[in-house]
Amino acid sequence: MPFWSFFCCGRCSDWKEQRRKDSNSWRIFSLKELQSATNNFNYDNKLGEGGFGSVYWGQLWDGSQVVGTALGVRDCDLQLLWLVENLGNVRWCSLVPCEKACSGRKAVIAVKRLKVWSNSEQEEFAAKVETLGRVKHKNLLSFRGYCAEGQEHLILYDYMPNLSLQSHLHGYSSDECLLDWGRRMSIAIGTAEGITHLHQQATPIIHQDIKASNVLLDSGFLARVADFGFVKLIPDGANHLTTNAKSALGYLTPEYIKSGKASESCDVYSFGILLLELVSGKRPIDKNLSIIDWALPLVKERKYREVADARLNGDYIEEELKRVVIVALNCAEKTPEKRPKMPEVTSLLKGASEEKLSSLENEMFKTKPLVSYQGTSTPVEISEDVLQEQTALKK
Repeated sequence: MPFWSFFCCGRCSDWKEQRRKDSNSWRIFSLKELQSATNNFNYDNKLGEGGFGSVYWGQLWDGSQVVGTALGVRDCDLQLLWLVENLGNVRWCSLVPCEKACSGRKAVIAVKRLKVWSNSEQEEFAAKVETLGRVKHKNLLSFRGYCAEGQEHLILYDYMPNLSLQSHLHGYSSDECLLDWGRRMSIAIGTAEGITHLHQQATPIIHQDIKASNVLLDSGFLARVADFGFVKLIPDGANHLTTNAKSALGYLTPEYIKSGKASESCDVYSFGILLLELVSGKRPIDKNLSIIDWALPLVKERKYREVADARLNGDYIEEELKRVVIVALNCAEKTPEKRPKMPEVTSLLKGASEEKLSSLENEMFKTKPLVSYQGTSTPVEISEDVLQEQTALKK
């Protein structure tokens, strides 16, 4: 019997039981269960809202770690449990008294409530979630559970205690400077390996939403790429330009802006922007200047040190910094055909083929600057890519 037929014939409980037997890490939740966990999706439980839907915090009584971790914080009377996450460009934060998280066998969870779907699309949604749920890799944040009842479609994940890359680069954790150079290299390579795994599936999965807020960090700062395949879960006819425009600004390829058609090469481009963001600490677009247009003139003058995040205080390996920057700019080539494939990107980040890296660097010095500068830091006009993105996203 097909997976989705359980929804049609009313044997949902039988299916849940079978899935529990098949995998200890997967679970189908009832709407009633998640309504109870989130206080009926109460506004006070709402953590944020983005292009794909809203996120709520909640608590489950069974203490299961399939959807989150009950954080065992001591001295509960003196501490608060912070739940901080990024959804799109929305940074959300909720204070939850620790006594709630520590009492009994409760587990703190985050529930992503997707945009409304029609009942006729329920089987399609369930089948797509099941397919994406089978994709496993140490650098991917796999689905841990979901609910599909009527027009309600919700997805649950593991809780990542070190939040997202976005929060450490630009959010409330940025002042703590927890991302030393070793962690940044680990995040770069781990994210590349996660995306590579998606592209190497029998039917390649195009992420379509690679950005700092979708790179989550576990307790050891291991990168876990989140929300992969999410575009498959939204109704037909929707894309970045209609659902997630603001948060995607700076990560979109020129060809996607023009056509709306995604490809593996689009993921490579977005990853290149992410790499520059990771090593420099700058946002993809700052004061109408794209991070590419800011970095390329410095690289042409071999001023790699000026690309490095000032918060590193010079504590990095220069050859690794140079390698990451060159790979990033190669990934972010305007022409799709010039971009490398993700397996090659991963290999280069790990230090393979110094000859190839040298060739890429020499090729960069042959190209013309993307923006006219007075000195090395003051742009005299808005970069062309930024203008194209802003125009497309306003339509």
